[in-house]
Amino acid sequence: MSIEKNGLRVRFAPSPTGALHIGGARTALYNWLAARHGGGELVLRIEDTDLERSTPENVAQILDALRWLGLDWDEGPISQVGRADAHSEALGRLIESGAAYRDSATADDVKAWKAEHGADRGYRGEPSADGTGAIRLRVPDEGDTVVDDLIRGEVRFPNRSYDDFVIARGDGSVLYNFAVAVDDADMGITEVIRGDDHLSNTPKQLLVFEALGIEPPRYAHVPLLHGPDGKKLSKRHGAASVQELRDAGYLPAAIRNYVALLGWGPGDDETLLSTEELVSRFRPEDVGRSSAVFDEKKLRWMNGRYMREMPLGEYQAAVREFVDAETGGRPLNEERFAFGCEIVQEKAQTLQEVWPLIRFLFEPPVEDEKAWRKVMKGQAGRVLDEVETLLSGIESGDGGPNRDGFTIGNVQAVLEPLPEKLEMGAGKVFQPIRVAITGTTISPGIFESVAALGREESLARIASARLRVPDTGEETEQA
Repeated sequence: MSIEKNGLRVRFAPSPTGALHIGGARTALYNWLAARHGGGELVLRIEDTDLERSTPENVAQILDALRWLGLDWDEGPISQVGRADAHSEALGRLIESGAAYRDSATADDVKAWKAEHGADRGYRGEPSADGTGAIRLRVPDEGDTVVDDLIRGEVRFPNRSYDDFVIARGDGSVLYNFAVAVDDADMGITEVIRGDDHLSNTPKQLLVFEALGIEPPRYAHVPLLHGPDGKKLSKRHGAASVQELRDAGYLPAAIRNYVALLGWGPGDDETLLSTEELVSRFRPEDVGRSSAVFDEKKLRWMNGRYMREMPLGEYQAAVREFVDAETGGRPLNEERFAFGCEIVQEKAQTLQEVWPLIRFLFEPPVEDEKAWRKVMKGQAGRVLDEVETLLSGIESGDGGPNRDGFTIGNVQAVLEPLPEKLEMGAGKVFQPIRVAITGTTISPGIFESVAALGREESLARIASARLRVPDTGEETEQA
């Protein structure tokens, strides 16, 4: 069985009890891809019947997350609470037809009934004499309710094991499975793509459709996500919500690509797929039956690939938001900022990582005593003396990002031979330079970093660092 392209209507129906997490984002993405692939429509329905936890703020969070991910919708958002009249009307039809009835049986009454008829039997009640009590849907004793699932295949649920289940409380307020089925029916939903934690709800919803005399949608139940440890995905596995991933510096396109591949694959070994390719190739029936693993390390790798492929101007604009958050939006030297972005583009894997790597271009070196103790010892003083001499000898000119002759090529030409000259490992030579100009052991390439900082500031920082470094001593570490 596969999803047809004509008349396709899918829905994403989150409960606004918190932020949109990765599992929910994948469900939204799969529905969006199915709709766009099939030329259909995506309905956004907010299942806000939990009045205590469903808040306008949580609804706003979900809408914000969807918009940031680039997942638009064709209808909605529709409040489930706002459809109370439609639910009441459908409920009335079922009571009138005899498919549903009021039953005043208590939990103890149901327990006693099962003790008499068998614990494996579903409870069967009788209409209350006084017309009070919860409203139950009649469930047939014979046969199975069959879910013909696009992913899992045929799943059968014996009717005799199901109670005549409650679809509305005594005050007429409807319960989840009834509301969902009525909403899907009224909205003309043709396919339901959702997590397989809803599979156990599906037979009850199918029984509501049958009672209403309406053809049900087709279902595709997607396996839940796990963390790298094989356990159900939770906050302990890293950034759990879309907003947290955004704040950590991930790109929407990278998240769409990575999340789409959590359970689904295009049938080949390709991992970097544009959104257009995802739309053209996605089919929910191709989703696997096994739980996929969300691994933020793999997402970081993919995000880094996307960042490296961004046009430089687009990259700078994306980085700017994070830099402004760190600097309070203070003005920066734009040429230096542009060059800093250029030299770090191959290194950073998230937007959040960029500012720590280029901060040394705009601020004094950071105070990293651990880095200083690790690097600035042994032959470090000798190294800095040689570096200062070599850099001072670079001829002045208009080349380089600071128009002072410190081009990447000129810097590389004098520094690259230094490890061989000093008969030292590259790390023993270049790390003292890095700590001297940045304060830390992590930066863009050392030649690029010196060129970006420029002649005057590079020499000043190296001279300042040299004053703090003891005279040449014995090496204690291997390069």
